[in-house]
Amino acid sequence: MHTRFLAAVVLAAASVVGSGQASAAACNGYVGLTFDDGPTTKTQSLLNALRQNGLRATMFNVGQAAAANPALVRAQVSAGMWVGNHSYTHPHLDQMARAQVDSEISRTQRAIAAAGGGTPKLFRPPYGGTNATVQSVATQYGLRQILWDVDSQDWNNASVDAIVQANGRLTNGQVILMHDGPANTLAAIPRIAQVLASRGLCAGMISPQTGRAVAPA
Repeated sequence: MHTRFLAAVVLAAASVVGSGQASAAACNGYVGLTFDDGPTTKTQSLLNALRQNGLRATMFNVGQAAAANPALVRAQVSAGMWVGNHSYTHPHLDQMARAQVDSEISRTQRAIAAAGGGTPKLFRPPYGGTNATVQSVATQYGLRQILWDVDSQDWNNASVDAIVQANGRLTNGQVILMHDGPANTLAAIPRIAQVLASRGLCAGMISPQTGRAVAPA
């Protein structure tokens, strides 16, 4: 009886592994889920929800928040997320002088690296505010500027339904803007996973070369 039980457990485990491989192979496109403005008091809950639903994402961290919460930056990496640069104090970079832009970007690179997040390769300007100077400084630090194809509007109190529907508009290679903090965004995670899976899309990494979502390396 005991032997038969063990055999059943092994078979069940094998079927779970097999189904995971099957769903991984079923990806016929990749999308870039991004969450700005972390780390926050909600970061761990967001990471838990993403992991529970088999999703990976790029976390565009604010430098001063990363410096203040290094354990959460490490938690992002441990959860399989990618960490990007979102400036140090979240200003309108396109309204600043080059030296100020340089400070905002360089301090964030150092803060994230010091917190254990690695050296970011991706950069998102706050509010999407960019210009030739911002782009030039980002390039100087080896950063690829990433904006977005779809805005979830979660920063504008979008409902859970609206956030899920925004994710449902993504096509292969596209990137969506979301944020670390809104309760509706957190609540939407399980349904985001479902809507992507129903369309054969998987959560991928954003390529530093092209700025498009691709299969995780």
